Amino acid sequence: MRQEVLNLIAECIDRHPVLQSCRESIVSAFDMLIRCHTDNNMLLVCGNGGSAADAEHIVGELMNRFHKPRTLPDSIRKKFGDDETGVYLGEKLQQAFRAVSLVSQTALVTAIANDLGPDLVFAQQIYGYGRKNDLLWVLSTSGNSPNIINALRVAKSLDMQTIGFTGESGGSMAPLCDCIIKIPSANTPIIQEYHLVLYHLLCSMAETELF
Repeated sequence: MRQEVLNLIAECIDRHPVLQSCRESIVSAFDMLIRCHTDNNMLLVCGNGGSAADAEHIVGELMNRFHKPRTLPDSIRKKFGDDETGVYLGEKLQQAFRAVSLVSQTALVTAIANDLGPDLVFAQQIYGYGRKNDLLWVLSTSGNSPNIINALRVAKSLDMQTIGFTGESGGSMAPLCDCIIKIPSANTPIIQEYHLVLYHLLCSMAETELF
């Protein structure tokens, strides 16, 4: 881990001392994200309500540049050609972290909810998309959302790795997560506020390390 990445953790905890208890889990989640990318595996992200918005936000920060340029390697840029469009693509496109939000596909999600049940909207997608050593990142303030629990169980059956963001109790999802980050609060809005702080931190750490 680069010193610049360690500095990001220290600066975040300086601003939010309550997150000191999460430091070890932050490092573990970071290691899992880096391994996911370097091994060319896929990251799947999901949550409900506000956590669904967080899932979208996480994917947006990883698939597109966050706060640093991610210039494409020359070997890739050359493949677009040297005409005006090729140069434009080579200059504009950014290196990406392969990530998919499971809350985005309205037709698919509603079909699964209608045909199979709302508790399976993520589990069915994970069964379809997931492969061994892919990474599932779930967010649930209670840790007890049935569709999140089912998602984690399917992921574990596929030998995927799992990261969980939740509140202080951990809920039923805690034993199903290889890495669990528990915000030291039982208040849903506060948990969600700190989830945003921490996934921004992790996205920044990953971008700094990888790109």
